[in-house]
Amino acid sequence: MRYTPFFIFALFLAACGSKETPVAAAETGTTELIPVNAVDIVRKNIALPIHASGALTSTSEQRLSFKTGGIIRKILVDEGDVVRPGQLLAILDKTEIEAQVNQAEQGLVKAERDLARVEGLYKDSSATLELLQNATTGRDVAKETVRIARFNNQYSEIRAVRGGTIVKKLANEGEMIGPGMPVFVLFETGPNDWIVKIDVSDRDWARLSKGQSADVHFDAYPETAFKGTVSELPATADPSNGLYPIEVKVQPQGKRFAPGLFAQVNINAQQPRNYTIVPIEAIVEGDGKSAFVFTIAEDGTSVKKLPVKIAFLEGDQAIIASGLEQVQRVITSGAPYLTEKKKIREMSEEI
Repeated sequence: MRYTPFFIFALFLAACGSKETPVAAAETGTTELIPVNAVDIVRKNIALPIHASGALTSTSEQRLSFKTGGIIRKILVDEGDVVRPGQLLAILDKTEIEAQVNQAEQGLVKAERDLARVEGLYKDSSATLELLQNATTGRDVAKETVRIARFNNQYSEIRAVRGGTIVKKLANEGEMIGPGMPVFVLFETGPNDWIVKIDVSDRDWARLSKGQSADVHFDAYPETAFKGTVSELPATADPSNGLYPIEVKVQPQGKRFAPGLFAQVNINAQQPRNYTIVPIEAIVEGDGKSAFVFTIAEDGTSVKKLPVKIAFLEGDQAIIASGLEQVQRVITSGAPYLTEKKKIREMSEEI
């Protein structure tokens, strides 16, 4: 409700014409009452889409590393390079590793020679069964040592297990690197490998199921609406933020995709949810999805300031997701001038 300047001026004159002096008002504890209007809130079941934002990534992220540590002799790819399965990406200086292979192979030759000598002595009854068993064990251990050395030599190279794109290079030639430390981050980038990861609340998670359709919009391609589907629904929330990480698979539709593209996702939820609807004038101190509203306290002259979460704005109405479950009325006119220390009087709509 709007108040004309004449009406406000009349209120001022009336206050000045009161028989009560300022001293008397202070002594009796009376304060100025702010005129406000309050309206009933509306509750409806609405199947609003779920809005969230996230980054484009791949269904398969691989961190490629050497099994053994050492000095990187050669790096054969750079960030952004597309690689094929089995392609050699990097190699260590193998001086020490190949020496270990040679040492293991020579140890095996000696173990086999010792075993052959003990077997001859055993046939002539010049060696005990225990000596034969020990020589056999020594030969078997030497074989496994050779196998380990050759395996380490094989994985002193990094090869692409799958085709994709090198999105990060984490080391350079000549650096000393430890076993298992990532050197590359590889993303598979086939047409069916792209997903957008988003976080949703528990209430929105309960409204989702695999296969639901979604609209995906990228800042890089503002003119194109990409079709997506919900591909993964986690069983538990992320303990760091209490939200559920959802994966939405999206097709490139002929566009060039790259990991990290910012995306806005609208999921067409099929199950309605109960929302509270209030006039937009009731919203104060809005900050993104968070805001406050005022409601009249039980004494009729005090107010309560309540935090709310805004789900959606539609015209002159605010769709409230949470915060007003136990509230029936909210203040509209006069709300921007209120604090919880102010006293109010409710005006009728006719004034």
